[in-house]
Amino acid sequence: MSAGRPRRYLDYNATAPVRPEVRRAVEPLLFGDLEAGAGNASSVHWAGQAARRALEGARTRLASLYERHPSEVIFTSGGTEADNLALFGVLTHPTVKRPRLVTSAVEHPAVRAAARVLAQRGVEVVEVSVDGAGALDLDALARALAEPTTLVSVMAVNNETGVISPVAEVVRLAHAAGARVHVDAVQAAGRLPVDATPDLITLSGHKVGGLKGAGALLTKKDLPLAGRLVGGPQERGRRAGTEPVALAVSLVEGLVLAEAERAAEMPRLAALRDRLDVVLAQIPGARVLGGARVANTTCAVFEGVDGEAVLQGLDLEGVACSSGSACSSGSLEPSHVLLAMGVAPDAALSAVRFSLGWGSTEADVLRVQEILPVVVARARG
Repeated sequence: MSAGRPRRYLDYNATAPVRPEVRRAVEPLLFGDLEAGAGNASSVHWAGQAARRALEGARTRLASLYERHPSEVIFTSGGTEADNLALFGVLTHPTVKRPRLVTSAVEHPAVRAAARVLAQRGVEVVEVSVDGAGALDLDALARALAEPTTLVSVMAVNNETGVISPVAEVVRLAHAAGARVHVDAVQAAGRLPVDATPDLITLSGHKVGGLKGAGALLTKKDLPLAGRLVGGPQERGRRAGTEPVALAVSLVEGLVLAEAERAAEMPRLAALRDRLDVVLAQIPGARVLGGARVANTTCAVFEGVDGEAVLQGLDLEGVACSSGSACSSGSLEPSHVLLAMGVAPDAALSAVRFSLGWGSTEADVLRVQEILPVVVARARG
């Protein structure tokens, strides 16, 4: 990148910069003394109890935010672990005799990979299609639920396209059929109202300005859930290991801030996102994907262009964005999400995702408006 060129970050769906408020909340836990909560929360002495108060205070705040009891909050290392705990925890529980999973064709790799492993272990896995706008086929879901089903797992907001899933309708259909529901709400939390009716909800902190390595699975008291990590009795036996108090606090602090600001912040980001869409509409061969989308996300394909060349060109101009899921970066395969939407493989390989967040400004969009047409033309040439 040329010296002095401004850097612009438009990859919040991959991760968000840590918010100053989060940093202030966790610094005493990371670097303070034992009385500030730097002890082991499982220890019974005064230092451990200080850490325990910080941890349980965070748990209570998170439970209140999403209509759960504190005992229904399991802290994890992030969204991937929470997704794995939900799927393996439900489908491998000893009380489940004929496990069956229904999921969608556009899920996050954490769910798709878990489903593949479970299928190898004898779990029946059914994948429901989406339409060209990325919307879940509810009729296909209803047909899939005609057979006895243990768990339905869908994401609330797609990480690549920003397409919103009809979570309330999924829950209605699944519960009517006697199935439990897991929702990956990582990209929805702080951006949309999170439906509290699913049996399990996955959350992550670093998408909203918390620290990486912090996530949570919200469950329900009556739900049989086998633990994935064995060892000590932490997290009520569902997740052994010394509790990362500072990470848990950062997760909750980030989510509380995002939810408190959502009503004002999402219209602001939607206006910036819409300006990006206008810029894309003026580029020959560009097409924005997805129907009803969350306010912060735009994914576009560029006819006759290598998406990696566009990303590299933008990076050289100081603009950071993504080709889709950060968990799949470096893959030479087209996105499974875009293929499921009917996008041709060559077009899917041209995809670029712009995602905004708490630090995004009008200057970020203006910079993209200035350089993107030139970068695409150069890549096409």
